[in-house]
Amino acid sequence: MTNYLESAIKQFEYYKSLGEKTFEQLTDEHLHWQYNEDSNSIAIVVKHMVGNMLSRWTNFLTEDGEKEWRQRDAEFEGSYANKIEMIEAWQKGWQCLFNAIKPLQIQDLKKIVYIRNQGHTITEAINRQLCHYAYHVGQLVYIGKLIKGNDWKSLSIPKNQSDAYNKEKFGQAKHRGHFTDKS
Repeated sequence: MTNYLESAIKQFEYYKSLGEKTFEQLTDEHLHWQYNEDSNSIAIVVKHMVGNMLSRWTNFLTEDGEKEWRQRDAEFEGSYANKIEMIEAWQKGWQCLFNAIKPLQIQDLKKIVYIRNQGHTITEAINRQLCHYAYHVGQLVYIGKLIKGNDWKSLSIPKNQSDAYNKEKFGQAKHRGHFTDKS
């Protein structure tokens, strides 16, 4: 179970980095682009994620994860003035998450926390949020890729490079590690 906490933290860090690598490729204007009136811009998705993170992870052991002060519907209106403001909010949300989960111990994982009065073990709450954030980071990356088109710098194995990537990986000795570890 110690490995579970370490793995969950590494996965959160991975998805955070994918978002950041997306932001690096985009301008202020790109961050506010919407496919149509009903779709969300990158800035809006980030605003929602930050609102969710602050609500879920602030005092998460002692308070419901849906805070009274959260205005979820407002997360989908307006957005940040610029990229700097958006990234500052992004960092604040992730810091709240990491401050909550990094001190956890194995014995904490079966404790019950609540989200909208529904009980979750801490393991279930972490899994719920990990999946939620991965879903939204995937949206961020996809929107970024749409905006940049052929100028997009791949965040994973680029097209037509799988064979070379696999050759390099299978050229190494078998070892235990997380896929984000440099090896």
